[in-house]
Amino acid sequence: MTVDQPEVLVTLLDDAADIPAYAHPGDAGADLVTTEDVELAPFERKLVGTGIAIALPNGYAAFVHPRSGLAAKQGLTIVNAPGTVDAGYRGEIKVSLYNSDPRTPIVLKRGDRIAQLVIQQVSRARFLQADSLPGSHRGDGGFGSSGGWKANAQ
Repeated sequence: MTVDQPEVLVTLLDDAADIPAYAHPGDAGADLVTTEDVELAPFERKLVGTGIAIALPNGYAAFVHPRSGLAAKQGLTIVNAPGTVDAGYRGEIKVSLYNSDPRTPIVLKRGDRIAQLVIQQVSRARFLQADSLPGSHRGDGGFGSSGGWKANAQ
């Protein structure tokens, strides 16, 4: 089976930046680095540059995800995860980092890996107004309507 590999043009905007790369075969996310030294106090957020701009083919978008190790070990996450990079955007990719740890600052150095970039094929929908919607098994049940807590299962 052939895997679709769209070509993504990358412009390096900073000496600390690298072409995004996958750490391991089969990885979904390619690493993004910070181009500045950053210290995030507990519960602080900051918009941080990655030093790259990309050109995605039409029909694709890039999604900026947190790095799981940094999230688990230090509490570093992304405020709007995943951040969306549309095919038509040509500016620098920036990441809105957030320190969720209540006690410990997070210190990042220029060139540190801070996020993952996932490229996905996307569809554009045609939105049609309707007076009513067809029924479904879930209906209009919203947040928490499907449970999630085994102790509460009946």
